[in-house]
Amino acid sequence: MVEFTIVGAPYMVLNGGPGFTHSPATSISVLTEDQAETDSLWEALVDGGAEGQCGWLEDRFGISWQIVPEAMPRMLADDDRESAGRVQQAMMKMGKIDIAQLEAAFRGSK
Repeated sequence: MVEFTIVGAPYMVLNGGPGFTHSPATSISVLTEDQAETDSLWEALVDGGAEGQCGWLEDRFGISWQIVPEAMPRMLADDDRESAGRVQQAMMKMGKIDIAQLEAAFRGSK
């Protein structure tokens, strides 16, 4: 068993043996402040792992992560549903989230 803390949140991980496998159904979601933090965290975690879609990745240990810039859920929840829809469409085409591209989609510009 290993205990650790990520951004102030305590975690306890147990190696349950071969009967328990990793699954993307369980992931760690991290809200990032800006593109620099998003890029830094993404690059560190995806090293030796695999990129996913819409901000998801799998690290070198097979753990699924969601790297979510705080701007993204704000735009997706905006009352302007047309703008939010464009953000969702742009997000669906991304691996690592690009905030500038989401903001352009929100504004309706490329």
